[in-house]
Amino acid sequence: MNYNAKAGDPSRQRTPCLVLGIFSRRKLSDAAKTVDRASSGFLTSILKKGDMDGEPGQTLMLYDLPGTLCERVLLVGCGTQKDYDRSKHSEAVGKAISKLNSGHTMEAILCLPALAPATTDLYTQLRDAIIKSNEATYRFDQCKSDPKPPKRPLKKLTLLVSDRKALKIAQKAVTHGQAITHGINLAKDLGNMPGNICTPSHLAEQARRLGRKSSKLKVKVLDEKQMETLKMGALLSVSRGSRQPAKLIIMEYHGGPARSKPVVLVGKGLTFDAGGISIKPSPAMDEMKYDMCGGASVIGTLAACAGLELPINVVGIVPASENLPDGAANKPGDIVTSMSGQTIEILNTDAEGRLLLCDALTYSERFNPAIVIDIATLTGACVVALGSHATGLLSNNDTLADEILEAGEHCNDRAWRLPLWEEYQKQLDSNFADMANIGGKGGGTITAACFLSRFTKKQKWAHLDIAGSAWRSGIHKGATGRPVTLLTHLLLKRSNQLK
Repeated sequence: MNYNAKAGDPSRQRTPCLVLGIFSRRKLSDAAKTVDRASSGFLTSILKKGDMDGEPGQTLMLYDLPGTLCERVLLVGCGTQKDYDRSKHSEAVGKAISKLNSGHTMEAILCLPALAPATTDLYTQLRDAIIKSNEATYRFDQCKSDPKPPKRPLKKLTLLVSDRKALKIAQKAVTHGQAITHGINLAKDLGNMPGNICTPSHLAEQARRLGRKSSKLKVKVLDEKQMETLKMGALLSVSRGSRQPAKLIIMEYHGGPARSKPVVLVGKGLTFDAGGISIKPSPAMDEMKYDMCGGASVIGTLAACAGLELPINVVGIVPASENLPDGAANKPGDIVTSMSGQTIEILNTDAEGRLLLCDALTYSERFNPAIVIDIATLTGACVVALGSHATGLLSNNDTLADEILEAGEHCNDRAWRLPLWEEYQKQLDSNFADMANIGGKGGGTITAACFLSRFTKKQKWAHLDIAGSAWRSGIHKGATGRPVTLLTHLLLKRSNQLK
């Protein structure tokens, strides 16, 4: 969908549909009041008939309002005015866009109530609206023989602001929002693609395709022979059980000064995880195609970064593999040697993501990074601890952790920090190697991060566990595209594109 912004009087807009907010007890928003005056009280008279009270989730489509230039007016319930916050605003946007997309309105102007300045700023509110609109219209039907898309879907959405002073802010929100949604959609598409199509080689080709679109993005892919030369024994041990060869995808975006240290993003790219010899239970195993959502989020973030041509250097690294049971697969009790030279006793072959990441994190040292952030669907324990609402965050640097938390709060793609205390490290002790790949039942998310911390001692590093936030299960099963919004916001902030 195309987005733009304009300033003006809502009652003077020539459009197929004007979207207005109504608060509880039929209270008109400011924009609705303007339209009501232009139509000589038509909105007020309609609302008095009782078809809409302004409660959340309610919509009412009106046609041919007198005194206006619009063909339709869509009224959207916003709830009580005092409770109208960021969440309610997002809900109202989603409801409005879903209604429009399933109808016959291909263009619309969105004029929902403004949030109080104490709640959020105009830029954030408008960017949120674009991201929510994208969520409401996203479809994954590439694998359906007869997808049946909407006959007349919404194709253009204009965000209306009150005056020209706000237009510059609105246009920036549109530019940033469109780039972020492009990155989110790419991450969703990769995540939703089945494992027989989205193999490590497919993931590598999508990265190459992205690189061909931007002169600032250089992509190279290491094969297993090259990884053997680098002595990536941990990463390669995971792919031994699969017929699909592992790939190490490196995406270098050069937007800043040549000598400026890059931000390095490392994303787990496990395109399917059956657990290996420690095989997973069969219920919901199909969802293990989502075990590459960390890698997908890195590719999506680099797409947003390149689309915005941000003045910053960023490196994306995606170790990609499958984890399947086979005669050559890792066995519980096997010992492998990582690229760092540290040895690892594999007590559970289903704790394979950290084996991919540890070698990729060691590889990242060659870029002399300013910071390193890894993103992975790493532990079921994180789902138990935080559910699907927050991403787990662990870090060896308080300043970096605070930066990530602030970015998540600002863009509503939130994270929650867990401890990384030295006491947890003892749970990784092994009688036969430098460390085990699991730390027992307690604190699984923390001990997984403790494992990774042993390969990032030279770096300012943070780990994002997205096992709960990367996809939804059930009737609305599908990838969420998180944390592309969080990562892109962090890069916007670091490149001085935001105040």
